[in-house]
Amino acid sequence: MPSRRHVLRYLTATGAAAVAGGAALLPRRANAYYSGPISDHFNGEQFFNPGGKHPQSARRLWHLYTQETWAKWPARIDIARRDKPPTSVPANRARIAFAGHASWLIQTGPKNLLVDPVWSDRASPISFAGPKRVAPPGIAFDDLPPIHAVLVTHNHYDHLDLGTLARIWQRDRPVIVTPLGNDAIMRQTLPQARFVVLDWDHTTELAPGLVVHAEPTQHWSARGLRDRRHALWASFVIESAAGKIYAVGDSGLGDGGTFRRIGKRHPDIALALLPIGAYEPRWFMADQHMNPADAVEAFVLSGAKRALGHHWGTFQLTTEAHDQPPADLARALAGKGIDASAFRAVTPGDVVEL
Repeated sequence: MPSRRHVLRYLTATGAAAVAGGAALLPRRANAYYSGPISDHFNGEQFFNPGGKHPQSARRLWHLYTQETWAKWPARIDIARRDKPPTSVPANRARIAFAGHASWLIQTGPKNLLVDPVWSDRASPISFAGPKRVAPPGIAFDDLPPIHAVLVTHNHYDHLDLGTLARIWQRDRPVIVTPLGNDAIMRQTLPQARFVVLDWDHTTELAPGLVVHAEPTQHWSARGLRDRRHALWASFVIESAAGKIYAVGDSGLGDGGTFRRIGKRHPDIALALLPIGAYEPRWFMADQHMNPADAVEAFVLSGAKRALGHHWGTFQLTTEAHDQPPADLARALAGKGIDASAFRAVTPGDVVEL
């Protein structure tokens, strides 16, 4: 039987305490972050996946933490190297460095972008509990180049880390690009920050030839007890002179429609950043997190030329072992007859150039 530590680990990282804490018994609350027109993914109060997939019920969550066996992770994982990125890269090049979990430094031309930056020791609203980092960041914070823009995919604590965002803002004053509603959360800590807030299928130009597209993703959002699905979640396609980079924070595969749609809207994706971790048990996680086999299917459907697998080996959020994702990825690629070099699991400090 898992310990209370496991319960806190997942609940604090995702905001799923809204279920376990009995939020269903609380009065309904108007949207805490966003007010806007009804759409095919917003009903006037909550955002939703058009396919109808929502977070699991309290009963199923209780079953997860009372019936499932959790693998024991090491307290600390050494990494092979720490990247020391340059200040900038040439206009026709892109340099993609993995910092850990879902955090990326993407340098293209004169601009340096961070995706879902988390440099904190815990992915949690509290400093003494919740998922603790076992692998150090692959880039020391002080080695980060000047950051011009930050992309935040959604508001779960392992993706939206206010402590890290505050450090970056104080140092570099970047623009923050995020889906609808998430800016309200960050403004509480960063009232002077400049935000670009995007709905699905909307874009923003960060510099000539550097465009960010917000794209649908099958997931959900919450920070606390009564704000489930009050902010939108998204993936980003970053269009640059070096090629298109498809950055996915969290997503379920679903029927594959979101990835098939990406392949049609954004042909010739040079590189996809796809999550491959936090996926067991499947009866609970399948609708919100891909496993490696799902990620391989998403890779194929998106039409990307190459992929990097992330969201594993840094914070334990679910039951699988820390080293299971790359092993499962290797099996999934072999089963599809795809060369392992086309889609590899990255570790903090890894760098790829386009």
